[in-house]
Amino acid sequence: MAYDGGVNAADDAGVPTGSFDAFGDGLDAYRVEPSKRKSLRLSDYDPDDTGDFSKNKKGKKKALKQLAKETERMQALQQRLYAEGKRSVLIVFQAPDTGGKDGTIRWVIGPLNPQGVRVSNFKKPSAVEARHHYLWRIKKELPKPGMMRVFNRSHYEDILVPSVLKTEEAAVVEGRYDEINAFERNLAEKGVTVVKFFLHISKDEQKRRLQARLDDPEKTWKFDPNDLKSRALWEQYMRVYEKMLARTSTARAPWYVIPANHKWYRSLVIARILRKTMEAMDPRFPPPPEGLDSIIIPD
Repeated sequence: MAYDGGVNAADDAGVPTGSFDAFGDGLDAYRVEPSKRKSLRLSDYDPDDTGDFSKNKKGKKKALKQLAKETERMQALQQRLYAEGKRSVLIVFQAPDTGGKDGTIRWVIGPLNPQGVRVSNFKKPSAVEARHHYLWRIKKELPKPGMMRVFNRSHYEDILVPSVLKTEEAAVVEGRYDEINAFERNLAEKGVTVVKFFLHISKDEQKRRLQARLDDPEKTWKFDPNDLKSRALWEQYMRVYEKMLARTSTARAPWYVIPANHKWYRSLVIARILRKTMEAMDPRFPPPPEGLDSIIIPD
């Protein structure tokens, strides 16, 4: 299974590639680089990968300690971003059903200051949303300067779903690739740093998680019979994901394919990428107002 198709090279023409500078720590292996996006195979990415960590309890414990350190560093960077009040961060999560979007948000975004971050969930468009352009509801949720915004699913649903279910003409969906690239390029020009994560789980792991929802009374509320319909189309969805990741990973808005079978490793990798991305942004506290040295606080 692979996508091998055309790429609009103009998407990255003249674009600074700071977002694609080597992160180190093995993180580069998860990034879909624009220079290599003519052919992408999800089978080349191991969803069971845990990097240098063992898959036992000892490895998990070690990773969770590092995750706590990463989120602590993110808190400090978020404070600077908020205080600076000029730029913002947009984080996009896409995944198959049970892929771990909600859990990632709890583990990675949850520790941040809620005053400076918002989460938007994009489900099937409402009747009102369906009457508008597909980006209409997306634009309403974009982050304001100084803020971080998380998209739990996103505008990429408007490529993914109609491509698999054939609910729209192929030519209409095809046009959205360039449209989304242009949209995200415009966001970058306005000071929005866009980082996109595909949470990559195996089909066997999805089965295990779906079964866990059925078996646990505290999780049955999360089970949706429609998930089984999507599961029956697993191969079709994976093919579209490959094409989508390949054609929309740009220097300004990179995709990362995150191994997500192990929740603790998934969260650590994402936290580390976000922390390094924010460090590269280097937000600064604004200079203090003039005359502060002469102010005396009265008794």
